[in-house]
Amino acid sequence: MGVEVVTFGCRLNAFEAEVIRSKAEGAGLSDTIVINSCAVTNEAVAQARQSIRKLKRERPGARIVVTGCAAQTQAAMFADMAEVDRVVGNDDKLHGDAWQATRTAFEAPFGIDASEKVAVADIMAVTEMAPHLLDGFERGLPRVFVQVQNGCDHRCTFCIIPFGRGNSRSVPMGAVVEQVRTLVERGHAEIVLTGVDLTGYGADLPGAPKLGMLTRQILRHVPELKRLRISSIDSIEADSDLLDAIAGDARLMPHLHLSLQSGDDMILKRMKRRHSRQDAIAFCDQVRRLRPDIAFGADIIAGFPTETEEMFSRSLDLVEECGLTFLHVFPYSPRPGTPAARMPQVDGGAIKERARRLRAAGEAALLRRLDAEVGATREVLIESGTQGRTEHFLPVAIERDVQGMVRAMTIRGHDGARLIASGR
Repeated sequence: MGVEVVTFGCRLNAFEAEVIRSKAEGAGLSDTIVINSCAVTNEAVAQARQSIRKLKRERPGARIVVTGCAAQTQAAMFADMAEVDRVVGNDDKLHGDAWQATRTAFEAPFGIDASEKVAVADIMAVTEMAPHLLDGFERGLPRVFVQVQNGCDHRCTFCIIPFGRGNSRSVPMGAVVEQVRTLVERGHAEIVLTGVDLTGYGADLPGAPKLGMLTRQILRHVPELKRLRISSIDSIEADSDLLDAIAGDARLMPHLHLSLQSGDDMILKRMKRRHSRQDAIAFCDQVRRLRPDIAFGADIIAGFPTETEEMFSRSLDLVEECGLTFLHVFPYSPRPGTPAARMPQVDGGAIKERARRLRAAGEAALLRRLDAEVGATREVLIESGTQGRTEHFLPVAIERDVQGMVRAMTIRGHDGARLIASGR
């Protein structure tokens, strides 16, 4: 076998998995499994460790390399695992020389030296970001990702990710536009802009352009692009150019995923978030006036330290008040080294129950949106012969095989989780 990458966590990790595979195979590695780990919760770290043990039992001859956010923040823990052959840093994983060094270490006459098992550099010393245009994307794949930003300059009290990703750094606008143009020429219909703190884009670049300017430049200079989508944003950082693009260009998809985290002002303050409850509601109202059919998703944490039942109820109410369709619920998980881990903790049973109630509210909100879609005509991105996504990122089960990248389809009904459509 060549190089297999097992990825945990966010879409950015999924994108970077393709970079890892390309760089590792280019360095000549073979019979190697790379674990691209996530550090956002304790559960994510535990899943990576369980996967490592399972894979080693199933394929004892394969080399196992661990990288990703958890490898960056807890390198020694992974290095202490007998199943792990090498730990590679979260920035290093994107560079061919790190994989060449890994191959050299594996081919040493007496095996890998213990002092070489950890190859993790100081992530905070990384100040630039190179664009990664993937030749590995299958031509004609409907949706592909373009990484425009990495790292985060903010220090939310619950979050370990800045220590796994480093400070914010951005790909220059010209390079992003050129990537998008190349991908469109290869036949990709939908481009998704992704990053760790996407609305932090550009602060490190000359002239400090913002995400809105980047979005408008892409739409202006790549007129052949059918669909542009933006992944998770911090609503308080959304600039006027971004709002103008949402209002004025139908190619920018009417779907935004918001990093809200809580609906209670005191909890938001203790999280060290930069928005208030009213800021979130006002943003959703403003965008809905600009684009009435917009669909919102949101991240919300259940059971943050010191959260009372009354505080939690404000998060629950936010689903209705912001008109959320998609809910990504995180039961709070204390991450060692973060300020929130030292705060008074909520009982674990209460956290699970609150997460359950939030998920139930999210399921009810999605069901209402699915009901409202019946009878509408939507432009569906065809992901396979029988599966697609609307402009609003709603999943669609297609009644019969269809051809093409984007098709106008009539919504006939839904099954409680997906719309059901037929071609026109």
